Amino acid sequence: MHFREEPVLLPAPRHLDLTGGSVDIGVKPIVVSGVESGVLEGLSGAPPFYSPPGNRGGESFELSPRNRGEIGDTVQIGCHFRKNISFGNEGYRLVISPPESNSEPVVSIEAAAEDGIRHGLRTVSQLLLQYGRELPCMIIEDSPSFPVRGVMLDISRDRVPTMPELFKTVDLLSAWKINHIQLYTEHTFAYKGHEPVWENCSPVTPDEVRRLDQFCRNRGVTLAANQNCFGHMHRWLMHDPYAHLAETHGRWNFNGNQRSGPFSLCPVDPGSISLVRDLLDQLLPCFTGGLVNIGCDETHDVGKGRSRAAVEKSGYSRVYADFVRRVSDIAEKHGFRSMFWADIVLNHPEALDYLPGDMIALCWGYEPDTPFDKWCRVLSFAGFRFWVCPGTSSWRSITGRTSERRDNIRAAAEQGLAGGAEGFMITDWGDMGHRQQLPISLHGLAEAANCAWNAETAGLFDARASSLFAFDDETGQVGRWLDELGDVDLELRRIGGKPDVDGNPTPLRNASCLFNDLHTPLDQPWNVTDITAWERVREKLSDLEARFPTGIDVQIYDELHHAVDVAKFAADRAVARRTGSGLTGKVQKNLAGQLGCIIEEHRRLWLMRSRTGGLEESCRYYMEVLGLIHK
Repeated sequence: MHFREEPVLLPAPRHLDLTGGSVDIGVKPIVVSGVESGVLEGLSGAPPFYSPPGNRGGESFELSPRNRGEIGDTVQIGCHFRKNISFGNEGYRLVISPPESNSEPVVSIEAAAEDGIRHGLRTVSQLLLQYGRELPCMIIEDSPSFPVRGVMLDISRDRVPTMPELFKTVDLLSAWKINHIQLYTEHTFAYKGHEPVWENCSPVTPDEVRRLDQFCRNRGVTLAANQNCFGHMHRWLMHDPYAHLAETHGRWNFNGNQRSGPFSLCPVDPGSISLVRDLLDQLLPCFTGGLVNIGCDETHDVGKGRSRAAVEKSGYSRVYADFVRRVSDIAEKHGFRSMFWADIVLNHPEALDYLPGDMIALCWGYEPDTPFDKWCRVLSFAGFRFWVCPGTSSWRSITGRTSERRDNIRAAAEQGLAGGAEGFMITDWGDMGHRQQLPISLHGLAEAANCAWNAETAGLFDARASSLFAFDDETGQVGRWLDELGDVDLELRRIGGKPDVDGNPTPLRNASCLFNDLHTPLDQPWNVTDITAWERVREKLSDLEARFPTGIDVQIYDELHHAVDVAKFAADRAVARRTGSGLTGKVQKNLAGQLGCIIEEHRRLWLMRSRTGGLEESCRYYMEVLGLIHK
């Protein structure tokens, strides 16, 4: 390993002291004493995503419980429960030192509860993966910044992972001490009686959810239910049996942009709450964690259609809150506490007066200037429990957005901790076909897991930790390379937003310039028109391609190459359409050929991790770009 001189852990511990020397444990079996075997589930072997045990020439390992009287020719990890430890239930104290005798453990872990022991063992697993069988002597005293450290994955736009992929994801995230997972759902759960909505989408089934819920529980992870119950219901309302429940089928304003068609349920139609009741009655019994995210975000069309009179009479806040409260009441009858996206109540804080105080408000925002501190104050004053929810910045990007991601996650961690947030949940969305490749998202998830556990290191993430524990890259290259890739168009992003009222450039939000320009019609130039800046992006991509990480899994290699190929195509198209001659027939033909290969590879890579449902819809976004080339 190229960085054996210092421990690199994910997440980084709060306190680590190297005490000098090392312990060579040879090839002896590693046994764990003091805990039940269930605590060891998911802890053994190499990183579960990409590395089968044994790939490092004998450095893989197996953590096994010690049988009665088993000392002999083994290496011991001794686990001890100490109720007087001040770290909380998830904290632990880990000591690695030479044993005084064969009966003494090489590694000792003390914790107040099983969760702390489990986290200590996860740290040992990472040390074994980094150092092999010669461990440096050290003392770690560690505990999390946030009690809840969550990940939300989008399985509705348009990618639904296979079950093996979901299991691998849980294993990986739990190894990073994540203890809460949600799968964002609009229409991709197999609800009985609603087959027309999901039949072509490869939904997760009730049995699959129960299996995944058990898998999570075995690893100390809560799998929360998730079903948007108010806005983002267009996947339902587009079908005739549900169209009458829509707030409107006309035009309405979405954050300054004109939209048309159904989006939110009509909150004053009794059929809307009846539909929600049916969905939650089927969904919630599949989960044991007692938490459900009911969504209810971005309901900007409410009051623009069938509920207009009610909103004019009682106000938007009251109409919104009344419907959310009724959804929460349904969940409560199942014994579930409701979470909801807090964007509406933070813009209309008077709505909080009408909501149950035991709901959990989820404060989401994905830019460096997201005012998490202000939101924490508003919700704390109103007496609500709340979490902060930054994003991976992977969606609508191709390459990710490293600088925005890092500052957004740092703001959430620092301001959320100072403001009293109970949870930190990183979100990874799939807007416009979920075309970002998994490594782009995974790198952001790793950084977020680090900050959620140790907010003191926010903004100081060591990308080598992602290299080793997300990608099994012993060289430490891939994490730093991904950081460079994610800022390849940063120069353009800083000036790529809509001009302000004085005509000055502003930063682009919620997308990369590469992605936006890719989807901009040829006769409609994007705000960034400087061709030399785009040429510099192309040069950076060529440089990164020349320094492509080596020694990584073939699938990861292919996914990263695909991301670079799409980014190069977007840059080539951007440069070509800014030249004086525009897109000539020869250039158009060349670009169309490149895009054809991109679509083919997108299909191949998709099916390696995801179900078939949603693939054609995802490819349709690329087909639209192909159409733009020939216009």
